[in-house]
This record gives sequence, C-alpha cells and structure tokens, in this order.
Amino acid sequence: MKETASWICCSCDCSGEERMEAASLERLELLYRSEDYLVVNKHWDIRIDGKFWAEERTVQKQLQHHFPQLADPATYYGFRFCHQLDFSTSGALCVALSKAAAGRAYHCFKNRLVTKAYLALVRGSVVDEKMTIDRAIGKSSVEGKTHMMCVEGTDGCENPKPSLTELTVLEFGVYDGDPVTKVLLQPWTGRTHQLRVHCTSIGHPIVGDYTYSLGSDSSPYRMMLHAYLLRIPLEGEPLQVTAPDPFLPSVDPKWTPQRRVRTVESVVEDILARPLAEEAESSEDRSGEERIRPEETEETKVQCQQWLSEWPVD
Repeated sequence: MKETASWICCSCDCSGEERMEAASLERLELLYRSEDYLVVNKHWDIRIDGKFWAEERTVQKQLQHHFPQLADPATYYGFRFCHQLDFSTSGALCVALSKAAAGRAYHCFKNRLVTKAYLALVRGSVVDEKMTIDRAIGKSSVEGKTHMMCVEGTDGCENPKPSLTELTVLEFGVYDGDPVTKVLLQPWTGRTHQLRVHCTSIGHPIVGDYTYSLGSDSSPYRMMLHAYLLRIPLEGEPLQVTAPDPFLPSVDPKWTPQRRVRTVESVVEDILARPLAEEAESSEDRSGEERIRPEETEETKVQCQQWLSEWPVD
C-alpha cells in the first residue's frame, strides 16, 4: 500500500498562519507511505532526533507519537533516517521502516544515485539566472566559528573538499521590503551546510540564515531553505516526492514576487528528464581539472555506521 500527500493532524489546505507556526508533536505532514518507507515534510524549526539535545519536539518523537507500531526497539532512534536535514531546513525527509529498506536506501546515497533539489530565498538579485557554484568546502578553525563551514581560500578553512551546487533563478521580488531572489538549488555533492555556505560565498546568503549571517539576519520567522524534491531510485520501489512550496505570498505575506523567470515545475521536469548516468558524468565534467568522483561522504559514512551499529547481526 502506498499513500501520498496527507496531513496527519490537520488538512492539506492549512493556512499560511498555520504553516508559519512553531513545530508541535501533533502536526506532522506525511508525503508518502509504503510498507518500507515514510517520507514526511519536516518542519522548519525541529531537529530530526534528540540524541544530543534534550528536546521534547523532534521528528523522531513525532513519528513515535503517530506511528508507535512502526518503531523498531532494536534501534537507538526507533526509526532509521535515510539522510539528514538541518534544524532550520524544512522539506522531504525519508525514513526507512526496516533494516533491509535502510540498506537499499543507503546503497542509493552511497553511489550518488539520489536526486535532491531545494527551494530558497536568497538576499539580493542574482545576476546569472543559471550558474554552477564550484567552491571547495572545509571546516572553519577560526575562534568562535568552529561550528561553521567555509569555502577554500578563506581564513582558517581546514581540509576543503570539492563541492558543486547548481543554482537556477525562479523569481525576483522583495522580502519585507528588501530585494531577494527565489532559486532552486541542486547539490551535486553532500558537504555539511553546503547550500548555505555556497550561497553566502557568492554574496547571496539565504534569507533568515542566522548562523552564516553571524547573527545579523534574525528578523525572518525561519531560514528560507526547503528540501523540495527527493528522488531515490530504489529497486522495486522508485521513490519520488515533492514537498509543497512554502515560499508563497499565501504562506508568508512578507514575500512579494515581482518577476518570474521560470517555474519550479519546469526546472524539476528538466532535472528529472536527465538520466542518472548523465548527471554523474556532468557533475564530474563541471568540476574542472579536479574531477569529482562518486564518493562516500563523511556524513554518509557516519550515517551508515550508525545504521550498522543498530542492526543486530543475523
């Protein structure tokens, strides 16, 4: 059985005010359900789990609240999260409901077969309507910024690794009176905070990104980054889900679109029409002399190790 696009505790036509409210244990938007996977629309101010934070509201606890019968007591979290989203990022988040299902998903992530695309509002007017951001990302060693990532060439940037993001302009407009651009971001690599760091590096930080604005962009109610598209070519159950666009005037009246360049649907259609093999080849070709080969990122390794440590040996 498969289900798509349903609210667990409220209807699909929630008002803008409801979508701007803080996360709650009760409100969980289910985008997809099968015997092996759930995909939820993660809220914008909630962490996935509470392993390191004593928090009452986490996606883990939402799932335990709504689907206690699906929790696996053999795992630390009760649910196996196939990938990660930052605390302040909303959108499509896939959850595996068995050890075997998690393994199939991990195979797709490890071999870079997964397609992800994010919507964002960024500060200023982006001049190039389509661009590839090719800037290696490392961890900052600067005092007071050790929780942040940075691009190669900046002070204290340690162990930078090749990183690629494709940016496509969708609309120009204003947010709360300031010029902003609505963009679709497709990450070709999976570095920590990649989209936030890349957008900041080109002079167009994501609206509401408190961390990478060094605390100055604090007035928006959320960071404007949303995991819109998730495609995982699982054998026997190809999974393709979109999480509803939250960056609409009907949701947030402070956002006023003024000129549309292209629709998100048309850009996603182009992305999905490109064969996976072509995507992998294209990502390598665009990286210049230092080609980016399919690799298992540190984040994916950690996730895999967590999964493996939780799976009892048969």
